[in-house]
Amino acid sequence: MTTLADDPSVVQRLFDHIDRKTTDTSEASWREPVENYLSQERFAAELEVLRRTPTPFCASAALPESGAYVARAAAGTPILAARGSDGQVRAFRNACRHRGTELASGSGCTKAFVCRYHGWTYGLDGRLRHVPDEHGFPGLDKSARGLVPLAPVERQGVVFVTQQGLAPDPSLDELPPLIAPSLRLLGTNEREVPANWKILVEGFLEGYHIRWTHPQTFYPVQFDNLNVVESFGRNSRIAFPYKAIHRLRALPPAERTADGKLTYVYHLFPNVMVATFPQFVFLVVLEPVALDRTRFITSVLTDRPEHDGEAEAASKRGADLVGAGGAEDNEVACAIQRSLASGANEFFEFGRFEGAIAHFHRTLDAALGASRSS
Repeated sequence: MTTLADDPSVVQRLFDHIDRKTTDTSEASWREPVENYLSQERFAAELEVLRRTPTPFCASAALPESGAYVARAAAGTPILAARGSDGQVRAFRNACRHRGTELASGSGCTKAFVCRYHGWTYGLDGRLRHVPDEHGFPGLDKSARGLVPLAPVERQGVVFVTQQGLAPDPSLDELPPLIAPSLRLLGTNEREVPANWKILVEGFLEGYHIRWTHPQTFYPVQFDNLNVVESFGRNSRIAFPYKAIHRLRALPPAERTADGKLTYVYHLFPNVMVATFPQFVFLVVLEPVALDRTRFITSVLTDRPEHDGEAEAASKRGADLVGAGGAEDNEVACAIQRSLASGANEFFEFGRFEGAIAHFHRTLDAALGASRSS
């Protein structure tokens, strides 16, 4: 896995681009067939890739204490993740072993999961603890009827879940810092966007659109088509500098930091982004719901103290700006989705400024090929 550059190196690369009026470019462009956004067969295969891949499920900060849980669907599978009394995160298929009722929804904190249908009760470790009127189930072996486990791993402030196969993925041990332990969860919101999940992924992975899509939001404070693009394994990191980065020119190179001067967008393959902003970090899960629908799940984290009026006001201004820019991106994604069946394009042309998108599609193609051959 490639080691990412440190902040001073990224800042210097950005200064070089600013001075030369250049940006990072890939060796070649990439042509992605439009059919790959329209094929139900391919969509089903992509869901299988998501199930086979260690995929970010939530931030560790969403499970801050024993009994904290998050329940949602991932790649079409209802999943329940909870932190046990031993501090470990466990994940299960969110279904009672009696009649299959989902045991939890959303997030919260509990000492046990009690089925609302018949009261079967499971511990935080997934074990079946209690069955009302157990004598009505002769031969029931409670030790064999616990919740069906999945394979969660916590790394760099993120909980990853693998749905198929329980062997740990060693590449997760090589991830860069993502969400610092000092960050707390401000909140999570969900909305459904009527667009294919890959179109939404693509919108995060290039700055070629900044001037045209975000003329009143990001463009006044950022540069158009000026990025540092790095890949690490299946993943990517794109640096989006702010115009305020010029203030770092007066500092010795070793003292230059990204804080408040650029946004890093980490694309965690296949469908998750971690984006850094002044005062907060976003974890964005682009959850495929259907061929033309995606659940957009956004968690906001901060290290600002609670009940700090000035910090809260600044965070709200930043969140409002990011929210407005995100709405603009979603509008474009929906416009692309509406045009897919027009027959105008046989393929989409991702140019040399859009190398992170090419890396995403190349990696997805490889994962699809591995799934077919296994």
